[in-house]
Amino acid sequence: MDDSEAITAPAAPRFAPDTGAPGEGRARLLALLAMLDAAGYDFLAPTPATQRRQMARADRLQARNLVDLLGWSLPIEPGVLDPEIEAGLLGAGALSPEEGGLLRPLLRASRVEGALFWHSPYPTRQQDAVFLGPDSYRFAQFILANMPESPRTILDYGAGAGVGGIVAARRAPGSLLTIADINPVALYLASINAEHAGVAHQVVKASRPAEFADSRFAWIVSHPPFMLDREHRIYRDGGDLHGARLSLDWLREGAALLAPGGRLVMHSGSAVIEGRDVLKTALVEEAFGAEIAIDYREIEPDIFGNELSKPEYASVERIAAVGVVIDRSG
Repeated sequence: MDDSEAITAPAAPRFAPDTGAPGEGRARLLALLAMLDAAGYDFLAPTPATQRRQMARADRLQARNLVDLLGWSLPIEPGVLDPEIEAGLLGAGALSPEEGGLLRPLLRASRVEGALFWHSPYPTRQQDAVFLGPDSYRFAQFILANMPESPRTILDYGAGAGVGGIVAARRAPGSLLTIADINPVALYLASINAEHAGVAHQVVKASRPAEFADSRFAWIVSHPPFMLDREHRIYRDGGDLHGARLSLDWLREGAALLAPGGRLVMHSGSAVIEGRDVLKTALVEEAFGAEIAIDYREIEPDIFGNELSKPEYASVERIAAVGVVIDRSG
């Protein structure tokens, strides 16, 4: 989620879902994920800082293979790829011709816990960018370390590319996953990712967990935006409390959606000011009720150090990656 070093990179053209015949783009992207798996494609999305340093190297100006194109987001000359894959990417609107005759990727494919995910390429500058990065890997690992027993209904709120819900549902055979996000591009890509992973799912556009007030879930997973973002990008801006506002609101509203015996697992981040964890302090002041038990832990003490040079972080000592597990008795 730290893209402070991406600002100097050229902005990528915007991916638009299904610009051709209805469903054609989706079918092509599904087929492409199968082709990538068959070809042994593998890529782990790095931090934007690492990406920027890679792109500064003299031999990283142009893609030579699929990993360069769909992983490192480098432009490629027509004819370098397998013709079927190139035609599929063009037909799905995932490649954009640019000056000089090169083709620029409008999507990225990364692997998390064995599954492939479509998401936005570097740099993620668009308001509707679908982010996947090192945070996503920590989120997936935190989910797997806190699995409840055989949940039947799973809600992934603020799903983005769908990493949390898909990782959870793959470990809970027979479950139904609800993928919820405010971003239509995220819902589109997450649904494709879920179908490729063999996960039964439904998608719902929603602006906050409270919109599910009439539903109850055995398991909720969530990875909210938690940064202060001057551009207020929806995948990144966590609101006030130094970026912790959405995390606090989603924990409160999510806890109300848990079925008896249900569990909520959240990965987030929190500013630490004069030794005080902002999110943890605010969470202690919330009234959840006797049936709710909360386990709060610091997963990684120091992330996104580049952000501390910005004026809005002048009072912050560090930003910590945190995990929250909420259990409802029943």
